[in-house]
Amino acid sequence: MVDPIFGKLTWDSVILVQEVEDPNLNTFITSGAAGMIPVGAVLIVVLLTWLKWWKPFFGWITSVDHKKIGIMYILFAVIMLFRGVVEGTLMRVHQATALNGGFLSSDHFNQLFTTHGTNMIFFVAMPFLIGLINIAVPLQIGARDVAFPRLNQISLGLTGAGGFLITISLLIGEFATGGWTGYPSYNGSLVNPGVGPDYWILSIGLSGIGSTLTGVNFAVTIYKMRTKGMEYMRMPLFTWTALCTSILLILAMPPLTACCVMLGLDRYLGFHFFTNDMGGNLMNFINLFWMFGHPEVYILILPAFGVMSEIASTFSAKRLYGYTGIVAATMCISVLSFMVWLHHFFTMGQSTTVNAAFGIATLLISIPTGVKVYDWLATLWGGRIRFTTPMIYLSGFFILFVMGGLSGVILANPTLDYQIHNSLFLVAHFHNVILPGTLFGILAAIHYWFPKMFGFRLLENYGRATAFCWIFGFCLTFLPLYPLGLMGMTRRTVDYSDPAYVPLMVISGVGALFLSLAFILLLLTFWRSIVHRKKQQNPIGDPWDGRTLEWWTPSPAPEWNFAVLPEVDSRDAFTTAKQNGTAYQPIEKYEDIEMPANTFYGVILAVFVCGLGFGLVWYIWWMAIASFLGCIVTMIVYAFIPSKENIIPAEEVRRVDEAWRREAREGRGITRDDETTVANKGLARPDELPAI
Repeated sequence: MVDPIFGKLTWDSVILVQEVEDPNLNTFITSGAAGMIPVGAVLIVVLLTWLKWWKPFFGWITSVDHKKIGIMYILFAVIMLFRGVVEGTLMRVHQATALNGGFLSSDHFNQLFTTHGTNMIFFVAMPFLIGLINIAVPLQIGARDVAFPRLNQISLGLTGAGGFLITISLLIGEFATGGWTGYPSYNGSLVNPGVGPDYWILSIGLSGIGSTLTGVNFAVTIYKMRTKGMEYMRMPLFTWTALCTSILLILAMPPLTACCVMLGLDRYLGFHFFTNDMGGNLMNFINLFWMFGHPEVYILILPAFGVMSEIASTFSAKRLYGYTGIVAATMCISVLSFMVWLHHFFTMGQSTTVNAAFGIATLLISIPTGVKVYDWLATLWGGRIRFTTPMIYLSGFFILFVMGGLSGVILANPTLDYQIHNSLFLVAHFHNVILPGTLFGILAAIHYWFPKMFGFRLLENYGRATAFCWIFGFCLTFLPLYPLGLMGMTRRTVDYSDPAYVPLMVISGVGALFLSLAFILLLLTFWRSIVHRKKQQNPIGDPWDGRTLEWWTPSPAPEWNFAVLPEVDSRDAFTTAKQNGTAYQPIEKYEDIEMPANTFYGVILAVFVCGLGFGLVWYIWWMAIASFLGCIVTMIVYAFIPSKENIIPAEEVRRVDEAWRREAREGRGITRDDETTVANKGLARPDELPAI
């Protein structure tokens, strides 16, 4: 019976009530996680009130500045990473104690691995990368903002709404138990009539729409808003990977959205898209999902490849080797990523011919990836390498990502895949690609671009300790899973009876604790750097002797990015200007600059979308209908409201820009030996390396 006011929602749906009614270790863990949500919300309100930050808070959430939106994406991802690390640690520690049992129930464990995968992919990795793209790409192409600033805010709001649903499931109800892939055989209404699958469908569906809109926005931005002279083959590699990622988002996210819509119709309206004995076909879901799923792997990894390209060039003081080859390899990967999805289910009954064709395609996609690795190594060869925090992540990436790629080549053989597909070998491979590839790239990018975001550098000693802890923790956690998989241990196993698994599972559990320590050190790095920010300031904006346009601005970059849009005549235009002595010369004429004004559009829409999602999950139809109508009315109203612009007077632009240029001309550039010291104020003295 569904209540007309509260739908399926009852007091028993609240996790904290379950702890009171049935206290045990599992409800204690879940209620502890659930309790953090209201406590955290109250603390935020108290903090904003006590510090009188409500005005800047609303200034941020209503901003359409691409840099602020990028920072909000990253902050959101850091919060969700905390949850993902805790869940992963719980699973690994549980499995270390799971010989003939363990401290987690099977249902709790199933929810953990489902929400962990869903959260880490859709609400950690993707927001991190989209945030970095927001911050860097407009600056790298010499633009003042993205093509559609308000759409950018809406995309963030949709991602936040999806994150709200997956987070509120900790407090009210439960999450799905069928894995992050959401197969209907585990999430159909007959198999799982609870609210968990509905949380999965709506959180993924909403964030997927936001990601699609982001792809459209940045594809148009890169196509149409490059500064004068910024030809395609002069774009930085990170911008190239952002362009290819945007195209992948546009083409790959709709199949996922279709999966969510059809599975939702099956559950809510009794459709049978995926019911074999009612005219549907379960394999349609699996094919559609992996038509999204494998391009998604490259949505996650391509921007990290771009980061590694920027870091290899900057921290070796050399022009990137094989630029054209890396661009071609990036485009090849983007195309081939749509031709390999079936290798995710070699074991599901296709013919040997089909399996062989997709196995060959999988082998082919490893070739352009190998090209990139060799080009990065060639870039480093002969350069003056500084072993900074980003370079530590790059070094870990070289070793561990290549190892993960090679294990993927093994899985490309259907005959071998049949033996190890459902084992921990596959879990090791996936994490061996995503963590050293995506996460290390993200963390390296944060250290690299943090000065551009906030105007001060992160502390190097804390950064290095954090990087080594991530690398060491990863090795301890996931490398033991390869032999465990070969020994026959299956993935998603809540317990086991073979004592031979125990030693390696204990090592993996200890490694998970090291990863938790790495996350704590990451937060400590941010905190200590904020405390010592005055010593770490780099107002001139070029702390690493950068080569691309984002370093040709003050730090943090002003709202308008560039006082006068730069003209580009070479690939590393900023390096060329520094070598010619023209980087900081006075500008004769300044003009008023128009920038888009703040708007509540995305915020209001996000609130209504959260209400729509929550109402649908709990069958609170009045809330769902009212929220849906609120979305429609909001879009109609804002469609008729003229876009407001902020006019930045030319005199203000002149004052800020001339002060920056004068400080740069009068400042003393630091050598690379002093790069990580307090002497680094953002004015680097370029190296003069012999040609190699």
